[in-house]
Amino acid sequence: MAWLRALISAFSVPCLTLGLLFFAASLTPSLIPRDALVQGILGGLLIALGYLLGKIIGLLWLAADMPRLKGRAAFYRSLVLAIAALGFTIWMLAYSLDWQNALRIKMGLEPAEAQHVLTILSAAVATFLVAYLIGFLVSVLFRWIRGRFYRFMPPRRANVLGVVAVVLILFFVTRDGILDNVVTGLDNSYEAAQDLFENAPPPPDNPDQSGSSASLIDWAAMGRPGRDFVTSGPDAKAISAFTGKPALDPIRVYVGRADGETPEERAQLALGELKRLKAFDRKVLVVVSPTGTGWMDPGSHDPLEYMHGGDIATVSAQYSYLQSPLALILETRTGLDQATELLRVVHEHWKTLPEDSRPRLYAHGLSLGAWSSMYATNLFRLVDDPINGAFWAGPPFPSELWNYVQNARNPGTPWMLPTIGDGSLVRYASHYADASEAKADWGRMRIAFLQYSSDPIVFYDPLSVWRAPPWMNDPPAPDVSDHLTFIPIVTQFQLALDMALAFGAPPGHGHAYYAQDYIVPWVQVTAPKDWTEEDTARLKAHCDFGFQKGCDNSSE
Repeated sequence: MAWLRALISAFSVPCLTLGLLFFAASLTPSLIPRDALVQGILGGLLIALGYLLGKIIGLLWLAADMPRLKGRAAFYRSLVLAIAALGFTIWMLAYSLDWQNALRIKMGLEPAEAQHVLTILSAAVATFLVAYLIGFLVSVLFRWIRGRFYRFMPPRRANVLGVVAVVLILFFVTRDGILDNVVTGLDNSYEAAQDLFENAPPPPDNPDQSGSSASLIDWAAMGRPGRDFVTSGPDAKAISAFTGKPALDPIRVYVGRADGETPEERAQLALGELKRLKAFDRKVLVVVSPTGTGWMDPGSHDPLEYMHGGDIATVSAQYSYLQSPLALILETRTGLDQATELLRVVHEHWKTLPEDSRPRLYAHGLSLGAWSSMYATNLFRLVDDPINGAFWAGPPFPSELWNYVQNARNPGTPWMLPTIGDGSLVRYASHYADASEAKADWGRMRIAFLQYSSDPIVFYDPLSVWRAPPWMNDPPAPDVSDHLTFIPIVTQFQLALDMALAFGAPPGHGHAYYAQDYIVPWVQVTAPKDWTEEDTARLKAHCDFGFQKGCDNSSE
């Protein structure tokens, strides 16, 4: 039991006091409501972080040979600080339920009847103990390595090299041992889940569909997201029933990741399929970058096909099997290269066509797809016979073009819903605004962003470790907590957790984009012929089926 005595003797009450302050601060609200278990895990991690910072401060204090309290004075200091921190924590726990419920009400959720303080505290303690044990084992490793170095070098040098050695060991173990295996396992599991090759269902009989026997694209390699996309959505009959006018079957082209070895191969395959289906004879052509798994949001594409009477073609190419957060970290370059190559080959062919008979060309993407689509919409797509416009939803915070536009906002306009110039080139939409209002009419090119004010995927800020994000300096948006407060370090962890919770938010909040909020921005960007506000209202009613659902009612 020597290890247990060492574990207990290494424990520091002053460091735990700092951890308690971090835990209390974590109870303040952020962008997404948190349940008791999630709050407890967050609090436990922040206790561990506060404890670690306390240890580091103590080591620096000792290294600087600063004076230290000893004996009874040290005991009373620790007691007073612990009582103060505990009292502050109890006070914050008492208010945390009200803060979370106020945010839930703003998002249309039922208030929680109880915060389950016991659950919060249990989860926090368990999380902290696990983190503390890991930290203790790392310190044991350091002392063992340092002891080996003591045999042939001075203590100070052994200490420094011991730290370096531990950091390198942890880095290579997590990267080459744990991380690589996790990534490989995730990629394989998602690939299997997409029913590739022998698991694929029978291809469509219609030769005018991608993946059919007449298609250039291998149905079995397309993957489930692609097959769902090309076989769903409204057909000419459903569109005509809604509009009361003759309609066409929309063209949907999708190239799976397994359909080509490189982004160039997949892009050329997509172009060949577009030509085969005569997609360049349509009035509208949309080049879409999908999310990380290759998913295409029917809530965005179905309404667009209704408003253009089916006289539209949509093309996309998959670049990953991973969920967007993982693809953002692990396969960033692949997504950017695929989006760039697809838009390049389509745009270059489109420029060769007669200007008065070719389709209007637009770029589109949701979430990680918005980031890669923006990257692809570079200077070459915006000058010298440029595309007609773009519509990007839920753009992730690292997006360079989005950041550039955000920072060009008119002075005094909010960061979450800015105004850019006179609104003739760029407009913003949210759950509370639809990009229809601006000082000036649209110019030749139309660009719209749809971003929910409570979406941490959009508004996470890496610099919130030490300074408030820009949007925290503005009055809170309608679905943002009135009690949101910037706290160094803590806010960073809250927003990071919010990103993980954002996909489970109610439709119209967080990262849960849905048909109702796509419709008017699409109208603004693509300007469908003879479209009226009454048509918009009817389409919204027709598509009122919630998050991740489209408007294909042909089977009803």
